[in-house]
Amino acid sequence: MTATVSAPAAGTAPGPDRTKAKRRSGGGLGRYILVRAVLIIPTIFILVTTVFFLMRSTGDPITAALGGKLPPAQLAQRVHEAGYDRPILVQYFEYLGQILRGDFGTTFTDNQPVTQVLLTYGAATLELAFYALVVAFIVGIPFGLMAAYFRDKAQDATLRVLAILCYATPVFFVGLVLKLVFSIWLGWLPVSGRASTSSELEMQTLDNKTGIYLVDAFQTGDPAVIGDVLLHAILPAIALGLLTAGVFLRLVRTNVIGTLSTDYVDAARSRGVRESRLLRKHAYRPALIPIITVIGLQIALLLGGAVLTETTFEWKGLGFQLVHYLQARDFVAVQGMVVLLAIVVTLTNFIVDVIAALIDPRVRY
Repeated sequence: MTATVSAPAAGTAPGPDRTKAKRRSGGGLGRYILVRAVLIIPTIFILVTTVFFLMRSTGDPITAALGGKLPPAQLAQRVHEAGYDRPILVQYFEYLGQILRGDFGTTFTDNQPVTQVLLTYGAATLELAFYALVVAFIVGIPFGLMAAYFRDKAQDATLRVLAILCYATPVFFVGLVLKLVFSIWLGWLPVSGRASTSSELEMQTLDNKTGIYLVDAFQTGDPAVIGDVLLHAILPAIALGLLTAGVFLRLVRTNVIGTLSTDYVDAARSRGVRESRLLRKHAYRPALIPIITVIGLQIALLLGGAVLTETTFEWKGLGFQLVHYLQARDFVAVQGMVVLLAIVVTLTNFIVDVIAALIDPRVRY
């Protein structure tokens, strides 16, 4: 007597194994996001602690900023009034309490809350970072695909050397060379600044200024102002963007070469699909996933490079202002700005990690 095994009817509920697999999949994403969110707290705590004790290793901020400018008695009085003569641990826990209240201190040089400085100059740095990322994508991704297509040939070797030069050459040196060639010799582009004086005056008349000059320029509706803002942005964007473009170029090349050696690409190649089509249709998108995962790290790199770029091109953003406070030895301002930037980078990394986990399930495990 033969036993008959009947197949499950269509439309029936999935078996327990499939249900458990779905739950595990959803739980994997939720657990990953939760773990990443929880890790933000100790990361920020370590960053705040490190910055605090490094800045205080040079002494109290008032003595650093005003030492030699005031008589010793007045200087000691100022230090006592600010509470900097108390034990360092007492000052540390008080500083943590201030941060939890959103108070990052007040600058000595211009008596502004550090949070206000961030809001005032942060828009300029955000705009420059956006321009630099556009340049990095425009240069890094196409050249990375080209290097993979011409693997181990002269074109590939040239592009790899270009990538090394991009991220190994100091930003300020690239900026100076660009200014010398395109501003001094050729006279095509402005030397410095975010916009000409006339454009800045026209944007100042707006009621809803954002601080992002490109947005404000579009609000004026004047093509001359829009063109002026874009012209001023070209050289700083190229100088900072090439730093990240070199990383993207090598990353895309490596991942595209790896994708082109997979089984499904070999199967498509055996069916007579052209190599250029394989590159565009099969290898391009998987190679972009690692770029998304490293964008968070590149944001930190861009913010670090923005200090030198803004100083080179007198782009008045956070980097430019940070150098000003360092020269004035305003360590309260420096400490507050560094902590705020560290928090921004940490939150950016969290957002990028979540996006990467949504795109590529392998990241969650």
